[in-house]
This record gives sequence, C-alpha cells and structure tokens, in this order.
Amino acid sequence: MKRTFWATHSAHNCFAYFCLIMGIRSVLSKPLARWVVARQQEWMHKPGAAQQRWFEQLVKQGRKTAFGADHRLADVRTVEEFRQAVPVRDYEDLKPYVQRVVDGEENVLWPGKPVYLAKTSGTTSGVKYIPLTKDSIPNHINSARDALLNYVHETGNGRFLDGKLIFLSGSPEMDHKNGIHVGRLSGIVNHHVPAYLRTNQMPSYKTNTIDDWETKLDRIIDETIDQPMSLISGIPPWVQMYFDRIQARTGKKIKDVFPDFSVFVYGGVNFEPYRAKLFESIGKRIDSIETYPASEGFIAFQDTQTEEGLLMLLDSGIFYEFIPADEYFSDSPRRLTIEEVELGKNYAVIINNNAGLWGYSIGDTVKFVSRDPYRLLVTGRIKHFISAFGEHVIGEEIEKALQFAMQQQPETEVVECTVAPMVAPAEGLPYHEWLVEFATPPRDPARFARDLDSRLVQLNVYYDDLITGNILQPLKLTQLPRGAFQQYMKSQGKLGGQNKVPRLGNDRKLADGLREVMVNG
Repeated sequence: MKRTFWATHSAHNCFAYFCLIMGIRSVLSKPLARWVVARQQEWMHKPGAAQQRWFEQLVKQGRKTAFGADHRLADVRTVEEFRQAVPVRDYEDLKPYVQRVVDGEENVLWPGKPVYLAKTSGTTSGVKYIPLTKDSIPNHINSARDALLNYVHETGNGRFLDGKLIFLSGSPEMDHKNGIHVGRLSGIVNHHVPAYLRTNQMPSYKTNTIDDWETKLDRIIDETIDQPMSLISGIPPWVQMYFDRIQARTGKKIKDVFPDFSVFVYGGVNFEPYRAKLFESIGKRIDSIETYPASEGFIAFQDTQTEEGLLMLLDSGIFYEFIPADEYFSDSPRRLTIEEVELGKNYAVIINNNAGLWGYSIGDTVKFVSRDPYRLLVTGRIKHFISAFGEHVIGEEIEKALQFAMQQQPETEVVECTVAPMVAPAEGLPYHEWLVEFATPPRDPARFARDLDSRLVQLNVYYDDLITGNILQPLKLTQLPRGAFQQYMKSQGKLGGQNKVPRLGNDRKLADGLREVMVNG
C-alpha cells in the first residue's frame, strides 16, 4: 500500500500523527499554534460567509457526479434551491449510491473515487462504508492538529509533545474493494506514518492488529508500562479498562506509573459519568481535550479550557444544516443554516461534505451554548430515546439526571449505565429501568434512585405528566456486577476500540442482554 503524506486516517489518530511530528520539532509548536489560532479567528467571527463559500464549492463539484445529475445540482444556486433538490437521508437512504462507490464506479457521489472506505458499525444499518476522499482527508488531519495547537496556544504547555503517546483504537489492518482501501477509521493512520516518525507512537503495529481486545490490552500494557507516556487518547470506558489493568498489575496510581502523563484526549461519549473514576485512577487532575470526530467528518473540538462547549469547525469542507430535534420525524422539518440556530435547543446534524455525503443525517443531536463563536455540546443520538409511553426522554436528560444523583452522593463512581423501558412488569405500573455498574456504589441506593427520578421529572415535562398521572411508577435502579458491560460487549463482539454502549434505548435488547450476562455470569 502506497504511503503518502496526506492520505490518512482516523480523527483521533491524527493526534498521534501530529504528535510524532511535533515530538521531533516541539520547539516549533508555539509559533505554529499562534499561526493556526490567528487563521482560525478569520472564520470564527464570519461563520456565515465561511459556510456560504463551502456551499458554493461543494455544489460546484457535485455537479460533476451521478448524484449531481440525479438531483439537478446544475440548476442549484441558493441554499433554498438545494433543500428542494436534495432530501435529508440517513445511511440506508444513501446506500444505493454508496454501493456503487464500493463496487468501484467513479464519479458517483464525488469526482473520481474515494481514497478509503471507512468501515463502521451502524446501530441499525449493520456495516457501513463511509467514503473518504483526497479532498476530505484534510478535515480529519487539520482538525486533529488544531485541537492540540489550540491547547498549546492557550496553556503554553507543549512539553507533552516530546513524550510517548497512545491512542486505544481498533486494528489498522486494511482490506481492499475495487481499488479502494477499506478499514476502521481509527486504524488507517498506521499506514501513513513514515518510519522515522514512529519512535513516539505506541503500541507497536503488530500489537495494534490483535483482534481480541483483552489480549491486545495486555500486550499494550507490556509495551507501555515502562515508557514515558505523556498523552493518552481514547474513548473513556476503554481507557478506564487500560488504567484498571495497569493498577492491578502494579498496585500504583497511573500518575506514579506515568509521571509525565499530562494530557488526556477523548471523544465519542459524555465524559462526566466517567470523570470521577478516571481521575481517581490517575491520582491527580490533568488537562483534557474533548473532540467530536466522526467517520463522516471532524465536526468540533474543545478550543479552550475555560469555556463550555466545543468549537464547531465551519471552514473545513463541510456545509452544515440543522433540523430541530422535535421536528426531525415530522413530514416537513425545517433545515436551518448555522446562522439560524438558537441557543439551548437540540438539533439533528445534517452534513454535506467533500467526500460526497449530501443531506446526510449523521444521527447525532447537538445544542449550541455560544454563537460567537459557535460552540456546541453533543446531546445524544436522534434515534436513541425512550418514548414507550410518549415521554421522549433523550440522552442529554439521562446524562444530567445521572450527574445530579452522583453530586448528591459524591462517593459514587459509575463505570457504565443504560436505561430501558419496562412496559409490562410482572406487577404494578410500567417504569424505566436504570441498569448501572458502579465502581463505587452510592451509600444509599434508594436515595440515588429517587434523585435520578426527581431530576428526570424536572427535565422532562412529559415524564413528569406520566409520573404524576400514575401512568408510570418511579424508575427502578438495577445494580449490575462489576464487569457486566464488558462481558456484554464481548459477547456482541464489540469489546474495545471505538465501540460505545448506548446510553438508552426504546426497547429492551441491551437491558435483556445485560440481565442474561448477570444470570450466566
């Protein structure tokens, strides 16, 4: 496989790539950071103009494709005309075009053929193939780089760039389909780091290709435990598993095993439920950088340690649209530009990008907390909710209720949790079941459940109506044994890497799977 400078990779593993470069030339990090932040200011304060430029560039290229011909992009001049021509689609809706790309056809969604197909596991679609083109790859590379450089610029801390770094990711092994490289997004980078830059990267390529997560994790620990690790990156629950095994092996806090560890980079899930346990394992507070990467594009990153929210990247190859979450499933939902969104409201994210995704619903919901610049919080998944009784409880509300209950009993440490409806209990009214695995359980579990329920009542008026109207009884808390979620994910072939546990669901598939794990041990 040909190695090229630009042809890469996972949004998270871009951090690894950038850090390898900066490990050799860390002295340049501060002036480079000043340059990046200065350029960033140009579009941060003119977001509408930046988005309009990308809209025009994308449509111009789209006219050269089969998709463009089918949707008459040659006649599109305005955003409104675009909305009339291009409907909102999820992966299943776009799949006929993607399949033509997978089959090797050129000029289907974007001029030419993609460099990669990022293979991901969809919640409803099975395996998905997301195209990455030569034009879209800089979105992943530069956004990952800029997240670190914003941190360097604000804090002045560039020392971590000279240490060892690790990203807990999937295998970098690649397949091929009709001349296109196919692999997990988090592993693609390993094929594009020049040999002379590999000295800072961990684990080894051989270890990274191990399929079994537990075996792989033990090998990673073998390779890293005596190294000067300074940056660790990954999805919080799998990083916690890495920390737990190191502590079991050494009997030490992570700060004593890795005294140079100073920056934690994460994304993919809400950090708050994991924060207390992670920092307890580390043994000290360290800086963290939150990112919002997806196979479809790198959408936002934490640009400051002092303000809430992630900076939305509005000048990086993507033209965004936003659908109010409460309109998403209606017949004619509004499609808003960045300048039309309001603070504090949940929106489904729609992207149009230079990889050939058009009117594409990525499935996430966000809420803006600032408009100058535009900063957002990721609030959940548009199809992940509980509405078995008309309550439409969303992920953000689950997260807030959990955080509230943990604040009331600060000793509590949560490993993982999920929520499911119990529609037909053996006796009594229906209810929501919270299945929680605690690292440190609350002193008073009954009070913890009451706190969860009271906060959810405050957050969701429909849930409140169902409780006060005696249609639902208050939620019930089920404490799971340690390792339950890991055992379940292992049973599903989804242990480690980029796999995430859904925080809630409208059915009991996950809940029943966890209960089966409890029974069978």
